[in-house]
Amino acid sequence: MEKDMSTENTSRPIPSKLRLALLMLAAVYPFVTAILYVLLPLTEGWPIWARTLILAPVMVLSIVYAIAPAIQRRFSWFILRQPRAMAA
Repeated sequence: MEKDMSTENTSRPIPSKLRLALLMLAAVYPFVTAILYVLLPLTEGWPIWARTLILAPVMVLSIVYAIAPAIQRRFSWFILRQPRAMAA
């Protein structure tokens, strides 16, 4: 069976991990800071492991299901180093 060479030579843009990391930092830092402002007064006197047990799942689920998909959808052109698509 022969492979179609035209599909193998198709180049895909390589995502920039640095650009994705910068966008994630810009979104995650204020989110984590806001969570801490809410969580710390509610968990005053708790050991750090117990606070982290509450904080980590909230952060991870929010990043995986909300923040990262929104960044990839909104800024894919920037991450993939392509010109920005103009809205019609």
